[in-house]
Amino acid sequence: MPSPRLASMQEPILYLSADDVTAAMPPVAERLELAERTMTALVADAELPPKIGVHPRPPGSFAHAMPASLRSSAASPESGDLLGIKWVTGFPENRAKGIPAIHAVVVLTDAQTGVPRAILDGGPITAQRTAAVSGVAIARFGPTAAASAGAADHRPRATLIGAGVQGDSHLEVLGYVLPGVALTIVDRHPDRAEALAETARQTAGIRSAESVAASRMREATHGADVVVTAASFTDPAKRQVMDADWLAPDALVVPVDYATMLAASVAREASLFLVDDRGQFLANRDAGQFDGYPEPTGTIGEAILDGTIRPAAGRVVVTHLGVGLADVVFADAIVRRAANAGLGTALPR
Repeated sequence: MPSPRLASMQEPILYLSADDVTAAMPPVAERLELAERTMTALVADAELPPKIGVHPRPPGSFAHAMPASLRSSAASPESGDLLGIKWVTGFPENRAKGIPAIHAVVVLTDAQTGVPRAILDGGPITAQRTAAVSGVAIARFGPTAAASAGAADHRPRATLIGAGVQGDSHLEVLGYVLPGVALTIVDRHPDRAEALAETARQTAGIRSAESVAASRMREATHGADVVVTAASFTDPAKRQVMDADWLAPDALVVPVDYATMLAASVAREASLFLVDDRGQFLANRDAGQFDGYPEPTGTIGEAILDGTIRPAAGRVVVTHLGVGLADVVFADAIVRRAANAGLGTALPR
């Protein structure tokens, strides 16, 4: 009788298409738990390098390899070790061709033997794990009704810059972590902003009557308690335009577009400046992606483990560049749910 490990080598590799991944995606509450697990694991239980990148010929294009390893902690040994990699490409010129700019696959490998386990379309994972990390940041460092001007009837206001895939993936999370939120959406294409605003009006937790599309970014962000920037990457001359004059004094800003929108001066003056992974942030700053940005106060995971609370006054900036560990953690949960639901295609070895 073959050993369990030998038997695993004879099992087919599971392939999950984008539709399979979407069908097996955990609900929002579990996604937030997976994101928090990822952020805290980065402190001591994970190994991953900054994104390894090459740059194909089309202007602004990139291809990143994002390997990650997770060692199960003493606090949760039942979760097991994880090993995998995401291969993600970005080709901005694709939009003019009518195809998505971002494509990705995630490969999971048995952490004890190196035997491939599964291959997943990484598009839905990238979208949902990014939004979930934003949700962790907003839930822990965003304003609450009690802290907002002492008004018993205050409801949070959020602004979302960027009505693309990332903007769409943030809707459910914003409604979940900021119930009753009034949402303003801005995009350089007004029709996309209005379409996403209509989706927001149908999203649980978002105030339908106060979910609108706006054409002027500066006015849209000025009164917001939370600002999420998910804009498309732009040329250097148009970067870092969002300075302190755009923002409320105590706003939480969550950039998921590197320094595309947020000025370095806001991070320098923030009461708290957190990143997802210090090594990756510093590597990207050295490469010119975060010119003028300061050393981070800490990482999201460190702040969670240390019990750091939102400062009583001042802005908070929580920027996350995306880490391969999040893709691996999400992919593992998706594979387990897919197996239970009979989803996917078995690929012979």
